[in-house]
Amino acid sequence: MNDKMKHYVVQGCCILLLFIPICCGRVAAQADYTVITVQNGGAITGTVTWTGPVPKIPKLPISKNPDVCDPEGMKTRDLERLLINPDGSGVANTVVFLRGITRGKAMDLPPNRMQLDQKTCRYIPHIMIIPEAGTLKIESEDPVLHTVQMFGVATNNIPFPFQHQFIPVTLQRNGVIELKCNAGHVWMNANALVVKHPYYAVTDDHGAYKLSDVPPGEYEIVAWHEGWQVLSEAKVLDVGAQVEVKRPMYSSPATWTKKVNVKPSEPTVVDFTISEKHE
Repeated sequence: MNDKMKHYVVQGCCILLLFIPICCGRVAAQADYTVITVQNGGAITGTVTWTGPVPKIPKLPISKNPDVCDPEGMKTRDLERLLINPDGSGVANTVVFLRGITRGKAMDLPPNRMQLDQKTCRYIPHIMIIPEAGTLKIESEDPVLHTVQMFGVATNNIPFPFQHQFIPVTLQRNGVIELKCNAGHVWMNANALVVKHPYYAVTDDHGAYKLSDVPPGEYEIVAWHEGWQVLSEAKVLDVGAQVEVKRPMYSSPATWTKKVNVKPSEPTVVDFTISEKHE
């Protein structure tokens, strides 16, 4: 092990020691949501589509570790902040959820949304949903130094100096966490939502979503998008190369809200049309 790698390992251990008390804290009680046996539950389905001019979002040059980060020789990387399907204008990676629901089914969030991989210098998936006091399982498949720097309801900076290294992260507070890499891969970004109930869904490549086993009743349903504008650049330290780099700063999340009446054992369709105009 060379001196540079030893530095990464020591740095990683120190950060993890600081991180352990956060992970081992008392599990927060979800007193405002009660699990029940849902009788005659309904389903909500729909699509999220884009209308109006499509914003121009810059691509960033792959300026570090191109052998790992750019195996196809594309030279630039899409920031993945706004993914619109050319066939039907469906918007992927939009989170649709019921606001303020207090009773319903037990947590059954998709396992693939509760883990994060770092592969070819991308965060996969781009949007995660984790239960409050649940665990996000993080891995890196890349043989280069990455970090997962968290902003929002969790503030951590977790290094991944080794390939196929797994680190579980317990997230105690509900809300939004923005993820970025501060090892020089400035295009890497993602968002995680820590939630109190299971009625959340992420739209697929066609903008489609489904919420199942919903207790009959009237609800407020929300389409949440992480935001797509690049507002500015922030100077940050590349902890691997120990040089200053510029990393994008993004606009705040956007939301659109509707009312929905879920009837017993019946499907209900709620579509959203989103644009640069939002709440």
